[in-house]
Amino acid sequence: MQTVYRAENLFDAHLARHVLEQAGIPAFVFGEQLLGAGGELPLFGVLRVCVPDSARPEALSALQAEGLLDVDGDPICGEGSAPDPLPA
Repeated sequence: MQTVYRAENLFDAHLARHVLEQAGIPAFVFGEQLLGAGGELPLFGVLRVCVPDSARPEALSALQAEGLLDVDGDPICGEGSAPDPLPA
């Protein structure tokens, strides 16, 4: 199994899994069962979406086509930049 997507939350992990499954690629979310132990584990890097080794190139293409691998844009601000801070 190869990791093709690291999710920050459970919603993102399942979104990526559904995109891959719609493309005919079997996908599995690892770390979902660990979320209940958040006090004992780091809060990042727990959720991974994995696919079989042979499906990795197709999976990356499917995720890229849906915009899930774009790291430049900020989904909240929309422009890839942080909003201006408010005066103190």
